[in-house]
Amino acid sequence: MTQTGPAVSPSVHLPPYAIRIERADDHDAIEALYEDAFGPGRFAKSAERLREGNAPFTAGCFVAEDEQGLTGVVRLWPVASSGDPILLLGPFAVAERRRRNGVGFRLIERAVMAAQEAGWGAILLVGDPGYYQRVGFAPLAEGQIVFPGPVDAKRILVRELVPGALAKVTGRLKVPSPEQ
Repeated sequence: MTQTGPAVSPSVHLPPYAIRIERADDHDAIEALYEDAFGPGRFAKSAERLREGNAPFTAGCFVAEDEQGLTGVVRLWPVASSGDPILLLGPFAVAERRRRNGVGFRLIERAVMAAQEAGWGAILLVGDPGYYQRVGFAPLAEGQIVFPGPVDAKRILVRELVPGALAKVTGRLKVPSPEQ
């Protein structure tokens, strides 16, 4: 499913963009976008431990592109705990030319919609509460889950997709085993 966005932001005229499912040939452009947005430090983050050896939920991985190329990316990853498996959002990045233009919100909403359609109960992330609360994420009860490394508990946010799903998400997060 392709979704289009506005052609202009309040201050700058931008060409139209489209949101589509990520493809294998997007790899190099995605890595370049991540490098620009996060630098090599992204590999040291706790959330990265949950992506290593894991396979993304491909139906929830989207890119935005315009005539200049890839302009945004969002990915979802299954993670397991002592409760039900959920999804981890990230890394999520938008090129500088598209920031403050709504591309990021549209990417996240498309990923959330894909997760809902597939029956996932919740999506977890580590990020800026001021940004992500605007798209329905809320703080997770401190201590409810444990990341495989240090994380600022105030930055752990969740969006429940199925009522009551969060009550079943507890314990240490890990990469799910193949049978989960």
